Parts: sequence; structure tokens; C-alpha cells
Amino acid sequence: MNFQTISALVLRYLFLYTRTPMRMVELVFWPVVDLVVWGNVTVFIQKNTNPEFGSYVLFFLGGMILWDIMFRAQQGVAISFLEDVWTRNLLNIFVAPVRTIEYVSATFIVGLLRIAVTAIVLSLISWFGYSFNVFQLSWWLIPFFLNLMLFGWSLGMISTALILRWGQAAESLAWAIPFFFQPVVAVFYNVNDMPAWSQPIAWCFPPTYIFEGMREVMKTGSMNWNYLWYAAALNIVFMALAGWLFLWILNLTRKRGLLTKFATQ
Repeated sequence: MNFQTISALVLRYLFLYTRTPMRMVELVFWPVVDLVVWGNVTVFIQKNTNPEFGSYVLFFLGGMILWDIMFRAQQGVAISFLEDVWTRNLLNIFVAPVRTIEYVSATFIVGLLRIAVTAIVLSLISWFGYSFNVFQLSWWLIPFFLNLMLFGWSLGMISTALILRWGQAAESLAWAIPFFFQPVVAVFYNVNDMPAWSQPIAWCFPPTYIFEGMREVMKTGSMNWNYLWYAAALNIVFMALAGWLFLWILNLTRKRGLLTKFATQ
């Protein structure tokens, strides 16, 4: 794996943002809108419920910020691929001496940078606007961040593979895939509050353990270590499956000549 190739690809995607400032809108504007909406919901509930319950509704803001970390990681992979499709640069990438792992690694790094920008903006707004300090999660924030980022990358590879397989008609999956999982990973509510039939499904996904852990840390200051181990183990499984799916679909499109057709549509 050539790190110079990866850095060149990362720069290529970053130049798209510097040359077209409007691309920053979706990176900052929509997360801020989400935060403001949920921030106002939180303030409303706090003012209209008893003080003991009011402290728990801050879970909404914590869940929204952590959710956006996962979402931006997924977007970093999927949207970077679509940028090459939209600019008709996809064939140039794969004709050049660029290994698949280098290409995917570059999109991972772009996703990490997108997360950093979004997390800083949301943390500042939540602190000054709603007196919510995400750093109350202390050092637990680091494993939460890493696990959600890994799952986001997995979803990014899955999204990209499906778009490769079904063509530009499936581009909406780049935005839709994460929201398929949102109802079952307990972002804004406890797993125990979900319907009984859906609870076993929830525990099959790494983010569930992270969001449950976040609420436990906010309530008690500590959490069950098993949450982190289960999340990490499941992330390894999802990363392996997503990587296999992406490589399989990519090789399939190459063998059938669909990559050329897809890139020139």
C-alpha cells in the first residue's frame, strides 16, 4: 500500500471543497439544523417535565451528536465515490496505478476529516446554545467515536457497493442506508423501551452498545466494559463483510464491463 497514492487521493477530494465552497453547506448546514431542532425539543421537554426527568432528555443531544459521527463517516466514503462519478473521474482513478485498498483508505481519511469539522461545530453550538458539554462523556468519548466511525465506514463501503451494482439510479442509497439502521440502534431511547421483538435485532449492531453506553455514562459516570468489547467485535465482523462485499461487487463490475458503462453514464 502506497501512502503517497492515498495522500494524493485525499488531496484530490479536499480540493473539491476548496474550489466549491457550496460543498461545505451539506457538511455544516444540515448537522447544525439537526442540532438546533433537537436542542429546541430538549429545552421544551425540560421546561414542561419534572426536574428529574428533565436531566435525561439531554440524551437527545448526546445521541444526535454521536449519530452524526457515524453518519459523516459513512458519507465520507459514499460521497467521495459519488464525487468521482459526478465529475466523470472514476475511470481515471481505476486506470491509474491505484490499488483498491489505497482508494478506500483515502475515502476513510476524508470521512475522518468530515467528522472532525462536524463534531467541532456541533460541540460548540451545543455548549453555547444548550449548555450541553459533550466532553462530560470524558475519555469514553474516544472509544465511542472510534466505534461509530468504524461502523460508518462499513456502511459507506456497503453503500458504494450497492451503487456500483445498481448504477446511478441507486445514488439515493448514499444518504438512505444509515437511516435504515437508525430505528433499531437505539439512538434516542433505551433498548428496553423498544418493542420486544426488535430488541434482539438491536443488539446485533455496534452502535446500539455505544448509544446505550453513552446514556449509562451520562447517568452514572461509568459504563459496562462489555459494551465496548461487543461493539468492537461486531465492528470487525461488519468491516470484514463490507470489505468483502465491496471487493466482490467491484471485481464483478470490472469483469462484466459495467464499470466503464457506469462511469460514462
